[in-house]
Amino acid sequence: MTPEPLRILVEWERTLNDLLDRTAKFPKAVRYSIGARMDEAGIDIALLLTDARYARGERRRRALEEVDRQLNRLRLLVRLAFARRLLATGGYEHLSRELDTFGKGLGGWRRPVAAAES
Repeated sequence: MTPEPLRILVEWERTLNDLLDRTAKFPKAVRYSIGARMDEAGIDIALLLTDARYARGERRRRALEEVDRQLNRLRLLVRLAFARRLLATGGYEHLSRELDTFGKGLGGWRRPVAAAES
C-alpha cells in the first residue's frame, strides 16, 4: 500500500497535468490572467505537498494548511472559469470532482498531523 502523503502527491500530479492541459486551451485574453492564476495555484499545491511530505510537526501542519488555502482558491478560480465559459460543463464537473477527492485525501492527511500537535 502506498503511504498516504505519496499517494496524495501522485494523485495531485495527475490532476495538475489535467488542469495545465485545460488552461493551455483558454483564449489568449484570459490565459495570462485567470489561466495563469489557476496554473500557479496548482503548482503551488504540488510544491507545498512536497514540502509537507518531508517536514515534521508544526512545519508540516503549516504546509498542509497552506495547501488547503490554495485548494480553496483554485476551487474559486475553477468556478469563475466555468461561469465565464472557459471550461465546458464536462471539464468543470471533472475538475470539481478531482478537487473534491483531493480535498478529502488532504483532510485524511491533516487529521493525524493536527492530532499529533494536540
